[in-house]
Amino acid sequence: MQAIKATTNFLKEQGIETPEIGIILGTGLGKLVEHVQIIKQIDYQNIPHFPVSTVEFHKGKLIYGTLEGRKVLVMQGRFHYYEGYSFKELTMHVRVMKLLGIKLLLLSNACGSMNPDFKNSSLMVIDDHIDLLPGNPLVGKNKDEMGSRFPDMSQPYNREINQMLHEVAKEQNVTLNEGVYVAVSGPNLETRAEYRFLRTIGADVVGMSTVPEVIVANQVGLKCAAVSVITDECDPDNLQVASISEILNNAAKAEKKLIKLFKGLVKLVKL
Repeated sequence: MQAIKATTNFLKEQGIETPEIGIILGTGLGKLVEHVQIIKQIDYQNIPHFPVSTVEFHKGKLIYGTLEGRKVLVMQGRFHYYEGYSFKELTMHVRVMKLLGIKLLLLSNACGSMNPDFKNSSLMVIDDHIDLLPGNPLVGKNKDEMGSRFPDMSQPYNREINQMLHEVAKEQNVTLNEGVYVAVSGPNLETRAEYRFLRTIGADVVGMSTVPEVIVANQVGLKCAAVSVITDECDPDNLQVASISEILNNAAKAEKKLIKLFKGLVKLVKL
């Protein structure tokens, strides 16, 4: 808590005041910031106690500004368990955002699809998730000021916000699927048998992030919603060799649609 409060105070001293919405941008999905009227931009490495993105396609910048007339705090790049961070480290930014005043957390990620109906460069709003990560950010001594030891997870992704995303998608003529995200540790991609297993247990897509952040968001009482970008199709009976360049290319193709969704939601939502 000392580190979280120190980080929060530092950001307040930098002029970051009363953001309404926090946005976390996943792999290959950083161009939303081009639509933000930037007030302040800080590299993660210059923020006390903040982890640093070690993945080359995560910019590692915290951006404060306005989007569609609303004050937003945007993370251009996130942290992952596979980078070597503890679960508390890779979720501390959610607690910092909460202390800075955000009321809604929007997340995006790149993922692979086991659902044959979800094609490359399409979008999926997350309705629910399965956590297969080898740890939990709530393990350890609990601070009551940051929420319950046992937060309810019956509806981890806000139903009303998800419905608004569907409304925006319809208005913008964007196809928006809905399904279940499963989080694994990575960084390797899955085997054919693992894709079959993940599909069998009820997952539509698989990725390596998001769930720890959503757990903390629910603990601290933040509304949240998350959109996955399908970057590779994971048919175990016809599995192709994965290419990171192709994954990033598919993310770039979908990014324009994701930006339309997030901008439309930011404009529409009442907090």
